[in-house]
Amino acid sequence: MAGAARPAVSEAARPERSEGMKRAWIIFDLDGTLIESEQIWRDVRQEFVIRHAGRWHDGAQAAMIGMRTGEWARYIRNDLAVDLPEDEIVRQVLDGVVQHLSRHIPVLPGAEHALRTLSQSCTLGLATSASVPVAQTVLRKTGWDAFFTATVSADEVERGKPAPDVYVRALELLHADASCSAGIEDSANGIRSAHAAGLAVVAVPNREFPPDAQSLSLATRVLPDLEELDDALIREILAKKKGT
Repeated sequence: MAGAARPAVSEAARPERSEGMKRAWIIFDLDGTLIESEQIWRDVRQEFVIRHAGRWHDGAQAAMIGMRTGEWARYIRNDLAVDLPEDEIVRQVLDGVVQHLSRHIPVLPGAEHALRTLSQSCTLGLATSASVPVAQTVLRKTGWDAFFTATVSADEVERGKPAPDVYVRALELLHADASCSAGIEDSANGIRSAHAAGLAVVAVPNREFPPDAQSLSLATRVLPDLEELDDALIREILAKKKGT
């Protein structure tokens, strides 16, 4: 999925940029931002932990948001007391999530419109904590792979969110300037990751797992949903970021 950049919408399909329009890059998160999948991850993990006599608790899913695959598998084994090898934990949990998503992709309101509209004036990337198989399932079923010039899974970098690695890698693949880039995120770890990579951040807080106030304060703009995300807003926040 994310080893290299690839064309999204053909250049011929894009409207020509005016002389005064500066190039902009937008990097989206996936889980909780474009699709309402954090609840799927919670339900699959909770059922798995209980079935294997582990110790699930109310804060477990929030703790795992942004973790790379190996990190959440280790958390389930060590912190939630599931006595299975980490690779077996990964296999069973990912199988469960992919099965859910193969039946239905819970697309969030405004996601399709935002991607379709913004891809006409900006270059889009995806920086997700989801594993490659999960992200591929979503992009294939929705057809969204046509919108993204580059996609990166946190499993392909050294550190997961809130470290900036996944956004830094996306910027590299997009040949993007962080000062002209915005990250779209829903979670505390995601907001911190995009901010640490030097992007302006548009936060669309997850309703069930909302970011804490300190993380939210790092966002340039907070929106109730993706319906309000458009080119004019992106240009506004990037101008504000650069102090122009």
